[in-house]
Amino acid sequence: MGTRNNNPTNGHFWTRVRGKLWPGLGGIIAAGSLFAVAQLLAAFVGPRSSPLTAVGAAFIDFTPAWLKNFAIDTFGTNDKAVLLFSMMIVVVILAAVAGVFAVKRLVIGAGMVVAFASVMGTCIITRAGAMLTDLLPLLVGTVVGLAVLRYLIRALSAKISTTSNSAGTPKIQAEGAAVLQPSRRTFFVRSAMVASAAVVVGFGGNLLATARNAARQVRDALKLPAAKRAAQAVPAGVQAPVKGVTPFVTPNADFYRIDTALVVPELDPSTWELRVHGMVENEFTMTFDELLATDLVESYATLTCVSNVVGGNLAGNAKWLGYPLREVLARAKPKDGADMVLSTSSDGFSASTPLPVLQDDRDAMLAVGMNGEPLPLEHGFPVRMVVPGLYGFVSATKWVVDLEVTTFAEKEGYWTSRGWSDHGPIKTAARVEVPKALGRVPAGKVGMGGTAWAQRRGISKVEVQLDGGTWETATLAAELSVDTWRQWSYQWDGAESGSHNVRVRAYAADGTLQEEKQAPPQPDGSSGWHQITFTVE
Repeated sequence: MGTRNNNPTNGHFWTRVRGKLWPGLGGIIAAGSLFAVAQLLAAFVGPRSSPLTAVGAAFIDFTPAWLKNFAIDTFGTNDKAVLLFSMMIVVVILAAVAGVFAVKRLVIGAGMVVAFASVMGTCIITRAGAMLTDLLPLLVGTVVGLAVLRYLIRALSAKISTTSNSAGTPKIQAEGAAVLQPSRRTFFVRSAMVASAAVVVGFGGNLLATARNAARQVRDALKLPAAKRAAQAVPAGVQAPVKGVTPFVTPNADFYRIDTALVVPELDPSTWELRVHGMVENEFTMTFDELLATDLVESYATLTCVSNVVGGNLAGNAKWLGYPLREVLARAKPKDGADMVLSTSSDGFSASTPLPVLQDDRDAMLAVGMNGEPLPLEHGFPVRMVVPGLYGFVSATKWVVDLEVTTFAEKEGYWTSRGWSDHGPIKTAARVEVPKALGRVPAGKVGMGGTAWAQRRGISKVEVQLDGGTWETATLAAELSVDTWRQWSYQWDGAESGSHNVRVRAYAADGTLQEEKQAPPQPDGSSGWHQITFTVE
């Protein structure tokens, strides 16, 4: 026979838990209403006025480097989606707590909401380029959230006092003329109504923001001028003859994206300006139309993120269209003593690029095009920097709006101030792409392949090592330029069943072997020979 749990303590515990579920739900719905209204109004005021965007951006700014590295290493280009999801969990928990306190004393729950709103308001107003009007969506949303909290909590709150009758038996006596009884049915009805309205308002806000996205509409209709100097023709044989190796030219949709912008900036090209100033003889501003009217050049360049781990995929190769930065600087005429250009994005990100790098013969540019079309919004539309040979954290500023000629002694870039290096030359690297790590391949002839890069130096040789044996020379694909990656392939005949591993290493054009010692990305890029294990069946 079964046993019954007659412990009254357990019953009281679960009763208390259930008693907090409904107030917690009320707090969550109130918070959802706050954000839904703010999102709707942000479609009119501007994306930087969105509370979630501002809080997320502030969180990114103050997150320690080790945690950012962990997020990028673990989640890759999905790190921002994970951040948003984590933020939503925190918001739900805090909102539920506010609801629980509100059912006891409404002023306490309301005070928590105001405190949360104050934090969000601080995040909004301290963002680069923020104005007081950016606080409007949050203020209106907070008022709505407080009203919803009061509306829902009143359905659960009963102020009931007890007195005794002549027989000594307690009896209920309400404040005033009538007893206010808590009603879950009323709460459910009100919650369903408010939650439905919040969903409609929030969804409508997103649709409206998309419809009002002038940047995307202009970008889609934009026809870029032809390059004054076209990119060199891609020679035959640049693609390794092994199925599964990364395409030599990375499609825009597949190009990695690592930046500090939680929400993609939406810059209108008609109002975009680039300010060039600092230690120069000639300060000036340049509009987008002026930029398009210059002698644009086209070239291929491989970009690499400093957060890329050994064997990682945070690298991509594309054809870029833009105006040489050496021409921009020639017009500005840097003064003696200047050694750095601090580039700043519309969202406040900054990068410190060595001045000589932007003045030599490499195709460092203000890019407006990528693989034959205008820059995607996610990759810096309308204008970004592309600098071959340097990691992106000191060179590849997206949505760039400011160039300040200065010195490393005077200014620091976003990541340099957080413990990373200030020059960032890209290290020689090679990776195995085929077979896949932990993959399975049939016995016999096994094709191997991958990619190596040493921007500004070029790749002269790649070697592979099977199961700790001798190093064998791989076959190199054709080279386009020293600024682009180079692919390699190797055929292993007679592969027997079992578990195997393969290592790869590359040599730069000057014969220098890439660093074997393993090092993490911080402070100046990872190093080490890539190795994977696979199974022959």
